[in-house]
Amino acid sequence: MSDDARLTSEQVDAAGLADWRPISQALHARFRTGNFAAGLRLLNQIGEAAEQANHHPDLDLRYPHLNVRLFSHDAMGITQRDVELARVISELAASAGVVAAPSDVSVFELALDTPDYETIKPFWRAVLGYKDNAQSEDEIRNDDASLPTLWFKGSGADEPRQRFHVDIRVPREVLRQRVEAAVAAGGTELDSGTNFTTLADPDGNKVCVCI
Repeated sequence: MSDDARLTSEQVDAAGLADWRPISQALHARFRTGNFAAGLRLLNQIGEAAEQANHHPDLDLRYPHLNVRLFSHDAMGITQRDVELARVISELAASAGVVAAPSDVSVFELALDTPDYETIKPFWRAVLGYKDNAQSEDEIRNDDASLPTLWFKGSGADEPRQRFHVDIRVPREVLRQRVEAAVAAGGTELDSGTNFTTLADPDGNKVCVCI
């Protein structure tokens, strides 16, 4: 298989990347650096490795952790290049005594309910300065991941309907924990499937917890 080919979810799972979670077509990791100086050292090491590989992750240094996102823009998904660099980054973190916290990663998205997304998508693409997702025609995205993805959820045309709702994508092992915490905080579980649970707050506003 070419290093440029987009991997299936089964292939990503088979790679055995314990420090990483595949969310929204990218690999995500969080490393608990403990302090800013340790995070900066690890960031610089990752930068050198990325230059050698000619494949560059998104790095978000905070106190006291470092978030890393790997995504192949040309394939609009995860490729073997991402898998190989993920392994290198995990090795660098382990050598530095930095622990990974894969269950802490999450991705925030917005969903807009509409009976006809093809009519409204051009407006939202233009006003947000987004691009189409070649893999999902009902989604537009900000390629540098600095702003949330917007996708269009099919709905009926009759009012009332909730126009916008929030999606939060979390690792699979976190989904039920997050749902139960939301219910304990006053929410109501409305619907669920293999990869999502829909909740409502006490005012009826909806959110989907997804993987």
